[in-house]
Amino acid sequence: MDKVAKIFLAGHTGLVGSSILRKLKENQYTNIIVSTHQQLDLRQQSLVEDFFREKKPQYVILSAALVGGIRANITNPTEFLYDNLMIQNNVIYSSYKNNVEKLLFVACGCAYPTNAPQPMKEEYLLTGLPEPTNEGFALSKLTGIKLCEKIFDQYKRCFISCIPANTYGPNDHFDQFKSHVIPGLIKKVFLAKRQNLKQVDVWGTGKAIREFIYVDDLAEAILLLMNKYHKREVINIGSGQEITIKDLVFLIKEIVGYKGKIIFDKTKPDGMKRRFLNSSKLQDLGFTAKTDLKNGLKKTYDYFLQEIQS
Repeated sequence: MDKVAKIFLAGHTGLVGSSILRKLKENQYTNIIVSTHQQLDLRQQSLVEDFFREKKPQYVILSAALVGGIRANITNPTEFLYDNLMIQNNVIYSSYKNNVEKLLFVACGCAYPTNAPQPMKEEYLLTGLPEPTNEGFALSKLTGIKLCEKIFDQYKRCFISCIPANTYGPNDHFDQFKSHVIPGLIKKVFLAKRQNLKQVDVWGTGKAIREFIYVDDLAEAILLLMNKYHKREVINIGSGQEITIKDLVFLIKEIVGYKGKIIFDKTKPDGMKRRFLNSSKLQDLGFTAKTDLKNGLKKTYDYFLQEIQS
């Protein structure tokens, strides 16, 4: 991408989008187009069409999404399917109609079948059913991937997709009921420490295995793909580091300095048993994640402390 090219970054205030924005600015991209949800509701087709006709971006990075952890997905499956479908369809199709040169759609690892072989290769998509606890979100991400592929095939546009591992870092949402696992656990364990609680209850058995990638590493990979990846096939973005939820909780407990007990509620779902990406295609492009999990968690906890003190 040329440094002065018009780049529309959809979702720039979120965890992933805000990191991509920082990375673009660090690399001297000077013509970045952003719009808040209040300024532009991406679920509204006519508004998105008007926006694209006016702004005429050359490149689009679509990181905007309604996101949440297992509890939020179980509670609001309709919204996770509908809102994400509307956001994706509007941005991707308006990009096609307004001659965007290249679009990158940020999907999610839950798009893979719940019983996919591990580590998960890109060709395993649609070889089985998604995990029931986040089916709505998974189906929306699969639809976005396929829409990009169809536009690539039919109209010869470089509309591509990536699947990141579970992403965490500064600017995440620290809500025990709506957030992803890392920020939710950080807040839960912190509150237990502050309130001198004797134990913390955690959903599931703790046996589920997840791969996590620090958000700045993900942003680095996305910028690499915008400049060097031009194939229709979706591509994984992983860190190569995986951990059980049990070990993750105890690592967070150590970082926060909590001395109480951890109790796993085995009546609650674990979600997918293991989610680990095969990222060999990305590694062939020269990418290696720089941030190990413990350091990334410390940075995330430091950000959380700053937020609650501000």
